[in-house]
Amino acid sequence: MRRFLAAMAVTLLGFSQAAHAVVPADAWALYRQKFVTAEGRVIDDANGGISHSESQGYGLMLACLAGDRSTFASIFAFTRTELLIRDDGLAAWRWDPNAKPHVTDINNASDGDLLIIDALACAGARWAMPAYTAAATQIARSLAKVALLRRGGETWLMPAAVGFSEKDRADGPVVNPSYWIFETFPLLTKLTGDQSWMHAQATGLKLLDGLAKRKMPAPEWLSVKAEPKPAEGFPAHLGYNAIRIPLYLLRAGIADKARLEPFRQAWANGTAVIDVRSGKVVEPLPDPGYRILAAAMDCALDRKPLPAELKTFQPTLYYPSTLHLLSLSMLSERYPQCM
Repeated sequence: MRRFLAAMAVTLLGFSQAAHAVVPADAWALYRQKFVTAEGRVIDDANGGISHSESQGYGLMLACLAGDRSTFASIFAFTRTELLIRDDGLAAWRWDPNAKPHVTDINNASDGDLLIIDALACAGARWAMPAYTAAATQIARSLAKVALLRRGGETWLMPAAVGFSEKDRADGPVVNPSYWIFETFPLLTKLTGDQSWMHAQATGLKLLDGLAKRKMPAPEWLSVKAEPKPAEGFPAHLGYNAIRIPLYLLRAGIADKARLEPFRQAWANGTAVIDVRSGKVVEPLPDPGYRILAAAMDCALDRKPLPAELKTFQPTLYYPSTLHLLSLSMLSERYPQCM
């Protein structure tokens, strides 16, 4: 069994985009110093200093891309001990240092689980560590059971185990398009042999294409009970979650101009939170980690060189800093001519 898992890890090394992209050591050192504690907790410093499955997943991925094996181990140790505590093997999404108990919401977040899986597969491949590959496979199988909803010929990625289904909401199912981390779906299929993940990828792309035909960038939360529309009780915004969608498409090598055009149009005057119904700017996002998202699309689609000030990484807040490093890694890997 151990020999089989080792062979799988070597196979994934060439298969996973994440396995061979690189984050420069100096940039990673700055990120690690500011956001990663000695115990392996990745801090969201703009959100009350909490940690969550997303931050832990991003931290794991960046550590793998930077080749930092010891920090990866410490982040995973914290994640495994503090968050991977659900009966189904998925991660509780929210951990608060000021609360007792620290986990204040036991529900999972599917994007956080996907990030953890992707990072574990990256580490298993990069360092020939079958235990990491096996852990990724186990979480992927558990996630499929609670997060993949087959409905009307489509396979939807649900945001969490509870809270968003037809049973939970009058306008359910409700999905979040930014939870489709497209680079992970072929990987999960490879890990588990479950083609449902590729069906989910196809459904996510079809959803974005339908919105693009309506010249609408994806809002955070969509009811897919009938024709997709902004979900009740949520702002109809291309917001902090949804701004990741172009990055996730580009990291997966899906640089389709028609699909990305609504985001480019929305950000014609700079990256921002946008009201998708009116097209008006709700909040400018001037941080370099946000501005690089628009610049990355310009690079991928028009081969426009990346502005010089975006090539240098200096940490600001956790979230834009994370997006900045993931963007630089992707551009260096896929579009070196823009760097």
